[in-house]
Amino acid sequence: MDWIPIVFVAFKALVLGTGMFYAIKWHYDQGRKGRVAERRAVLRASGKIAAIFVLSLLGLGIVTYVLIRTLGMDLTFP
Repeated sequence: MDWIPIVFVAFKALVLGTGMFYAIKWHYDQGRKGRVAERRAVLRASGKIAAIFVLSLLGLGIVTYVLIRTLGMDLTFP
């Protein structure tokens, strides 16, 4: 039973990573059709979106940790 969270987290990371890769690739290909300035703008926008995603994921983790600590739940690993 201890391997289930490891598999689910790895699968989730794989799916999200693949989705982010193809989203950035699509935006990059769309920018490639235009001028160089548009390509840079697309890459910059996709970088900002990726950074916002990572920061929101980090914020959600911190909020969850604080909520669990506030409610007095046990956070120790077996």
